[in-house]
Amino acid sequence: MPVPDFIRDLRARVGTDPLWLSGVSAVVLDDAGRVLLGRRADTGRWAVVSGVLEPGEEPAVALAREVLEETGVTVEVLALTAVSVTDPLTYPNGDRAQYLDLCFWCRAVEGEAHVADDESLAVAWFAPDDLPSDLTPTSVQRLARTLAFVEASGRGEAPSPWFAR
Repeated sequence: MPVPDFIRDLRARVGTDPLWLSGVSAVVLDDAGRVLLGRRADTGRWAVVSGVLEPGEEPAVALAREVLEETGVTVEVLALTAVSVTDPLTYPNGDRAQYLDLCFWCRAVEGEAHVADDESLAVAWFAPDDLPSDLTPTSVQRLARTLAFVEASGRGEAPSPWFAR
């Protein structure tokens, strides 16, 4: 996984001390209602597309960039569906981090899904009732929250994003 330059610069100053970072996640749906997932190169598990915000980067713009870079799919970002905080993480090299995650519902607008960078081993579409068994726990949560948001929107309700309490 490529480490953004700004994180590399921070790590040069703080070593492996915990960093508080902002991240974005995409629940991408196609016109058939399928979900776009990638098999992560770092863990081998399936997950929704996600990434780290660069300093000053708008979250929806960053997310559309991440999805295109990782999967070759261009998306329209439709709505913020959840705001949550990950558990603290320790990477194999000892670096520690925790993320504020902004999860968005996105619609695929063009492109054929494929592995487009070195962050994924595979990229595929899945029916929501036939998801891979090795889906990351955070992706399970993000999918459930976003699909509930989409369902409420389809009923004509004005759903609110899910915020961790």
